[in-house]
Amino acid sequence: MTGVAPDGSRPITAELVAVLVAVTGDEPRVLATRHARALPAGPFQPSHRSLQAGLRAWVEQQTHHPLGYVEQLYTFADRDRVDAAGAQTMSISYLGLTREGEAADDTDARWQSWYRYFPWEDQRIGPPALIAGALEPALRDWAAAVASAGEREARQTRVDIMFGLGGHAWNEDLVLQRYELLYEAALVPEACVEGHAAPALPDAAVGTAMAHDHRRILATGVARLRAKIKYRPVVFELMPPAFTLLQLQQAVEAIAGQRLHKQNFRRVIEQQELVEETGEVQAGGAGRPAKLVRFRRGVLQERAISGSKLPFARLV
Repeated sequence: MTGVAPDGSRPITAELVAVLVAVTGDEPRVLATRHARALPAGPFQPSHRSLQAGLRAWVEQQTHHPLGYVEQLYTFADRDRVDAAGAQTMSISYLGLTREGEAADDTDARWQSWYRYFPWEDQRIGPPALIAGALEPALRDWAAAVASAGEREARQTRVDIMFGLGGHAWNEDLVLQRYELLYEAALVPEACVEGHAAPALPDAAVGTAMAHDHRRILATGVARLRAKIKYRPVVFELMPPAFTLLQLQQAVEAIAGQRLHKQNFRRVIEQQELVEETGEVQAGGAGRPAKLVRFRRGVLQERAISGSKLPFARLV
């Protein structure tokens, strides 16, 4: 869809972008297109009866994957966001939760680990070596590269807070802020479009670049989901009809990028009566068969007002 800016200076186009998330095993996954360099997206058109209908149409056309649970994420409308024709562009993004299915052969849509794009975010076995080995030195150099002592200190403090350095605890919710700090420091390839030289850091340290501002949109989606699993049981949108408590814990850990305390996790799940037993056990595997449970659907209504906080106790 194309409109006219309020001041009449340039037309405005609206792009609909989908952050479609699944958890497979212990891996958080996102559906990407264009050889893993973009998110499913397309322009809002007059034929679309609503923004969400337009989004669903583009996702199904580009990926052949139907959308289930979906919520609006954020609208990006910076003044300098323009398309190839010079029209000002705003991206209206959505977060969708689903289960991974087979990739269609006639599309280039493929499921990717979201840690491919944000490798520093996976803290399940501790801080990745790439932080101390690559990102921290580069960020320290960036912080020191200004003349003002006050600005140097402010930059260094931001680096410490964002990446859990200098005695600061890692905050898993700051996904977008960390990416934007790396962008500001010109350490990610996307920053090159603004005249910066390509980052000298290896791809394994800075993650896979994405077209336009799609990695920024993806970071927003990851942060939203990490925050949301703490107070709403949306993680069950990502689970199969029956699952074990271990599989549920692994899914939460995959999203959060943190290990959880097993006993605390199960205690809170039981206290909040989030699941019920199916009467069956998991087939195969070594050791004692694990009981299969399912999400108690009544929880959605019961917790809609009060909220439902899933446990988030880190292992020490």
